Amino acid sequence: MRIIILGGTGRVGSHIIRHALRDGHHVTVLARSPEKVHINDEHLTVIQGDVLSQEAVARAMHGMDVVISALNTDGGTTLSESMPLIIEAMETAGIERIITIGTAGILQSRVTPEVLRYQSSESKRKTTRAAEEHEKVYNLLKQSNLDWTIVCPTYLPDGERLGNYRTETDFLPEGGSKISVPDTAEFAYSQIESSEHTRKRVGIAY
Repeated sequence: MRIIILGGTGRVGSHIIRHALRDGHHVTVLARSPEKVHINDEHLTVIQGDVLSQEAVARAMHGMDVVISALNTDGGTTLSESMPLIIEAMETAGIERIITIGTAGILQSRVTPEVLRYQSSESKRKTTRAAEEHEKVYNLLKQSNLDWTIVCPTYLPDGERLGNYRTETDFLPEGGSKISVPDTAEFAYSQIESSEHTRKRVGIAY
């Protein structure tokens, strides 16, 4: 399978690259700073480019089967500004499947189910900016015809891979307070072979 990973230089993205290469997939990474990809593999192609460039995104998408986006909010609006470009490039290239890393803030609130967690008393965050960015991406994907899955971790320490965690559609598993980067990456990567959570948000926690 040919997989393109956006955000491959980040914490979650770098783990996903290793999973995909281990399984023999051909992996392409689009990165502003290719030197930050510290992996050498004959099945890995690193393309220098910005996700805010329509040309760079379209070029990188050519011939791909699946898109995995582990882009973070980076203190700005890259996440929400890049998603329309990603969706357009996928539709042009005929790619249907995208898995993205979101945040538990855009899951439904248990205490106030008609709103999202970040909009309710469930959220302990002092700022909602990152969640608002992720919500924009969620809405863009909902309006598209793509087969999307948004993996929504709660507090995300580096930690170790435990391989034992809980997931729940649209909600954060009850009592969940954290999930490690390696376990989040493992679950997100596993979704390329699964249709269980197509066009759904998935909360993940221990």
